[in-house]
Amino acid sequence: MSHAPHILVVDDEPDIRRLLQEILEDEGYSVAIAEDASAARQSRRQQRPDLILLDIWMPDVDGITLLKEWNKHEPLNQPVIIMSGHGTVETAVEATRLGAYDYIEKPLSLAKLLLTVEHALEHHKLQQENLGLRQAVQPLDEPIGRSPGMQKLRQHAQQIAQHDTPLLISGEAGNGRKLFARYIHHHSARQHGPFIQLALSAEGAEQYAQLFGEEDTPGSLTQALGGTLYLDDIAELEQGCQLQLVEKLRAQEPLPRIIAATRMPLEQMVARGQFNDTLYYQLNVLNLALPPLREHNEDVLDLVSFYCDYYVETEKLPYRSFTTAALNRLRQHDWPGNVRELKNLVQRLLILGQSHQIDIGEVEESLAQQPRQTHVDASAAYELPLRQARERFEYDYFSHLLRRYEGSVHKVAQHAGVERTHLYRKLRGLGIDAKEFA
Repeated sequence: MSHAPHILVVDDEPDIRRLLQEILEDEGYSVAIAEDASAARQSRRQQRPDLILLDIWMPDVDGITLLKEWNKHEPLNQPVIIMSGHGTVETAVEATRLGAYDYIEKPLSLAKLLLTVEHALEHHKLQQENLGLRQAVQPLDEPIGRSPGMQKLRQHAQQIAQHDTPLLISGEAGNGRKLFARYIHHHSARQHGPFIQLALSAEGAEQYAQLFGEEDTPGSLTQALGGTLYLDDIAELEQGCQLQLVEKLRAQEPLPRIIAATRMPLEQMVARGQFNDTLYYQLNVLNLALPPLREHNEDVLDLVSFYCDYYVETEKLPYRSFTTAALNRLRQHDWPGNVRELKNLVQRLLILGQSHQIDIGEVEESLAQQPRQTHVDASAAYELPLRQARERFEYDYFSHLLRRYEGSVHKVAQHAGVERTHLYRKLRGLGIDAKEFA
């Protein structure tokens, strides 16, 4: 959904604030006003402005200092136009060096002001579009595969893209949850807005700050306004943050389109009291369940072909063709690591190969180097002494969790309810290298 550009006017003179608000609103802009730096911080945190009109001389903190403060934490993600009645050339130079788009003097020429605002917004839009084009040059622009299941998934994703309601994407690690989130964003009315990804790997206060922001730094919810916020591994969201997000989704205030992803069974977590039930139902208005690669292995050949071309083009690796037997072996593989495993395997084969062709022997050797995928055979374990049976179970148990959490010892320790230092010793004793699962 397109929205009117939102402008924040920061000036300590009430008459100027009111005048600018009236004129800009008449021009079709959404306007917020702030009388000092403290109010400006709060307004910027609550709703990300598309442009800021900032006065230099204010009673608490001057505009240049505020501009420095905003630049200190992250690059400005909106144009800033400096206003001053007592400016100097040095002040203008310093403002532009700090990232201000332009500098205009008081008394304001309203015609010049409106033209500068228009140019600043247009310039920023072009910058964002160029950034989007650069980001789009990545392994996948859209999900690859011609199987009926994949075609139906793409159609379903395009339908979902036409709505702004929250979406929950579920599926195993490595099967393209982020890819589908981007695909939906690019097919939506928000495609020219930001796509902000937040991996919920931090803890406590840091996670809260990343999502909701701090006093002088907007969080991801604000940064993604007008676009899409992608929350990866929503099951990792702290309980306090879950409650706060519930309130945000209930409130009648601007929000980005929220797409949450999970590889965990959230319904079971809700039943066990490990995930907020209200938040689950708020996010699960629309849902997209992604099948593992082993359930649509007819797409393996298209994926292999795509990644071969991709690495030859982007990393200048030598092109190597696959024999029919090698391709058939890849098609029969169960791909526990899904598309990510396939992508890494193709890259490894192109880098390490000596000949122009990849045969089945080379494929078998490369597959054997993948992290071990063992499973406890319960009936066989009964024949072992207790200590060996326990070790076999622990090996399979921790391998399974490391695979699920992509090598994160911290997350495995949380899931298993053991101290991290104890888990490191246990993994060493079992001969498990967590890095193999990353």
